[in-house]
Amino acid sequence: MGTLVSFHAHPNDDTTTCGGVLRKAHEDGHRVVLVLATRGELGYNPDGLLAEGETLADRRAVEARAAADVLGVDRLEFLGYTDSGMAAAGEGGTFQTADVEEAARKLAAILREENADVLTVYDEKGTYGDPDHIQVHRVGTRAAELAGTSKVFQSTINREHIKANQRVLAERAGVELPAGPDFGTPEAELTCRVDVSAYTEYKRKALLAHASQITPQSTLFTDLPEDTFRTMFGTEWFIRAGQGPGITETDLMA
Repeated sequence: MGTLVSFHAHPNDDTTTCGGVLRKAHEDGHRVVLVLATRGELGYNPDGLLAEGETLADRRAVEARAAADVLGVDRLEFLGYTDSGMAAAGEGGTFQTADVEEAARKLAAILREENADVLTVYDEKGTYGDPDHIQVHRVGTRAAELAGTSKVFQSTINREHIKANQRVLAERAGVELPAGPDFGTPEAELTCRVDVSAYTEYKRKALLAHASQITPQSTLFTDLPEDTFRTMFGTEWFIRAGQGPGITETDLMA
């Protein structure tokens, strides 16, 4: 059996992008380690959400641990950086502005402690341009070099698949699908496709564990019928350097 380390920017990113492969690795008998760069301090925070004296970072850390339990995570670590947000991108003291070498050394120490076989990061675009996601790619890639972790999978979104999902959601909501920029990766550039359809209900439960971040918009996902949810979230996609063209892998831990 091996060890999978999955590196993410904020609580709940792990669930949406890699929740299925985390639970699959657990079910297959592997050790699963989740590392979060931040506590998601700049997430959704409507009036009345928090108790007196509670911070959003506190709440999201608790939710992250609950979701990690659902996904079969054996160890959860926070690197201790501050959420950059989208509007705050470029401000000092955030993960986006952290020294890559310093952050990579922190992650590399965990990779060495765990004798990690596999590391997941995001693609170089951060999937949709989130500055912290882009930094996860930079830091994670460098950490793997420092620790000698040779199998690095870049989590991404299948562009064609997400467009199909958006059409389904727009139809369910009774709205026109708005025009917007393409994000994710064209299917022809993907190298790994993992069938996680057996674990989608774990993904849904983990999403619901991040209760503070369930917005009126996100209920479009969390309230989907089981078969539709499985169709939308039952496959997770990755890129690994040196693989392809086309899908050449279907299991991160093979």
